[in-house]
Parts: sequence; structure tokens; C-alpha cells
Amino acid sequence: MNIRDLHSWSMTPAQAIQLQKELALSVRLIPLGRLPQTIAAIDCAFSRDKKRIAAIAVQVCLPELKIIQTSEAVLDVTFPYVPGLLSFREAPVCIEAMRMIRGIPDVVLIDGQGIAHPRRFGLASHIGVWLDCPTIGCAKSRLIGQFERIPVKKGKYELLKDKNDIIGSVLCTRNQVKPLFISPGHKITLDQSIKIVLSCCTRYRLPDPARLAHQLVTQLREKL
Repeated sequence: MNIRDLHSWSMTPAQAIQLQKELALSVRLIPLGRLPQTIAAIDCAFSRDKKRIAAIAVQVCLPELKIIQTSEAVLDVTFPYVPGLLSFREAPVCIEAMRMIRGIPDVVLIDGQGIAHPRRFGLASHIGVWLDCPTIGCAKSRLIGQFERIPVKKGKYELLKDKNDIIGSVLCTRNQVKPLFISPGHKITLDQSIKIVLSCCTRYRLPDPARLAHQLVTQLREKL
């Protein structure tokens, strides 16, 4: 099935929920086979009229965090706004941007949730399963889950839990700054996700590749 057909107005929210449940069974939280040498970050943004959506993918090498390449994509929005189903609005354009990247990054950072989602299938899991690659959800806010308060010191974290399930972590990436919500998306463990995100954080709250992707997609949005 074509990605544009899968994420379209022809699918109802009820059908999308059922698809999420089915695809969530394909998520594999397994260790990376080797230390990552390249990492990509994806961020997307809607036009002011909400009719179009843009995405930027930025690939860097590790540990230098030197930019290797960037790509962009713009698509029409084809799915309504429904809480818990945002990946059906954002995944198509993110996947389109990733397809323009030459080569396959070892890990992909996504501005969104991985398994920290009511059906354990947020945007990072959605993209990871569809592209069959390791993904990490790196969100600025919590969707679900509970956690203990953490010291606002870089490197400190607490587990994010939903009932009896560990679904991610609340990670402090900079002293005296709000934490990020990290959850594995696909083909990676939570422990590896935390370490990789921290390794990409230099002076800012966001990992450097994610910060750059955010800046570039904000510029692109202004052109829509």
C-alpha cells in the first residue's frame, strides 16, 4: 500500500486507531547491533492555514555532530486533527523527507513520542516501523505517564510509567531547564535512547540535530 493511500481522508479515526493497535505489534525494542555512526533528526511544521505540512531531516555524523546532509518535503494535510492520531498527519511528510536522505542513518530522532503513547504507537514508532529503522521519540511535553520529580541537572532522569509499563524516561539535558520526554520508537532500547540523546546535547535543551531540524523547518514554514 502506498504511504499516501495509508494516511488519507479515506481512513476514519476508528480505522486509524485499529491500525495503530495492529502496527504496535510490530514494534521491537531490541538493542542496536553496534554503536551508531550517523544520526538523523526530523521535525515538521504546519503552514499557517493548516492545509500544508513541511518536514526537514538533518543527518549528522557521531560523535562530531557534523552535518552530512539535509532534506525537505512538503505535502498537503490529508488527515483531521484527532488527539492520539497525530502521526497520521505528520508521518507521511516525515517519511517523504527521510526518503530523500542518501543512505540509511543508524538512528533517527523524532520530535514526538515513541511507545509513550496510549496504544504504544506514537510518531517515532510509526516512522520506525514504516522505514524499518531504529527511532527515538524526543518530545518536549508529556502525552501520558507518571514520573517522580528529578533534579534539574544534566544527565539525571526518571522512568516514565503508565500503570505497570515503563514507556520512557523524563531526561534532563541541561541544568535548570525543563526535561525532555524520551521513549524508544523501534529497534532500540530505552537505555540506548537516553545515552544517544545525551551524547547529542551540547549547550542546549534539544539534541543538536533536533534543534537544527526545528530551526530549518521553521524557516521552511514561513515560505509555505
